[in-house]
Order: sequence, then C-alpha cells, then structure tokens
Amino acid sequence: MKALIQRVKNAKVDVDGATVGQIEQGLLVFVGIDKADTDKQISWIANKLLGYRVFEDEQGRMNKSVQSIEGGVLLVSQFTLSADTNSGMRPSFSSAAEPLEAKRLFDLLVASMKEKYSKIETGEFGANMQVSLLNDGPVTFLLESPSQ
Repeated sequence: MKALIQRVKNAKVDVDGATVGQIEQGLLVFVGIDKADTDKQISWIANKLLGYRVFEDEQGRMNKSVQSIEGGVLLVSQFTLSADTNSGMRPSFSSAAEPLEAKRLFDLLVASMKEKYSKIETGEFGANMQVSLLNDGPVTFLLESPSQ
C-alpha cells in the first residue's frame, strides 16, 4: 500500500461540483492499493500517517505529527499510484488491486483512522474528483507499507 502525503494549509475534494471532503491545515493523503496488499497493512499505514512527524516545532524542525497539531487528514483513493511506469510510454495498471478489493481496503483504512482520530475526511472512491490544495513547504513524502 502506498500513501503519498502532502503537508497542506488546506485541501478539498469536489465531485460533480459539490465538496465531499475538506480540511484546513493537515495532510492530504493519496492512497494507492496494489494487488498484493492485505488487511494486515492497514494498521501500519494508519499509525504511520497519524504519527509521521512532518510539521514544524518551535525550532523549525519537522518534529510534530498531524495529531499533535490537531490537523485534518484528507484521504483520497488514487489507483494511479499503483501504475507500472518502467516500460513504454503509457502506464500499466496491472499491479493495481481490483476495484472491489481496493474499495474494501480503502474503506478499512478510513474506518481504522476514524477509530484513532476524529479529523478524517475523504474523497469519493472511484469518482472523477477535483482536488484543490495549498501545499505547505512544499513537503511531500511517499510512504510504502512493508509486505506482509
């Protein structure tokens, strides 16, 4: 499982002209789910997202997590993170999880995070989403769960 995280001042997701998820300062997280991903990776990625220290402390060091600043988390499913881009001029999505399984795992991740933290928002799985953000830094990291 992959999570591309961006530290943001604010972010929102619109579907068909309506806002479905929105946060102020926090993390915008694009989630990619591969065929090999399982339920076992959910806890690892959820804990990593909530505890990863990418916000500055009083000395200007990245030493605070989204929870410690009481920021929001906006989770957006993005199957293109699972693309194989090694050959040719067009991405292959053969390593991406099938939509039903990807949705199940994404929903499990959302539920797991909501159990641990209240400021969780989401996009709409499988929809054509317009994502707006004000990147802070910019600060962007790719987290990849270990194979389980």
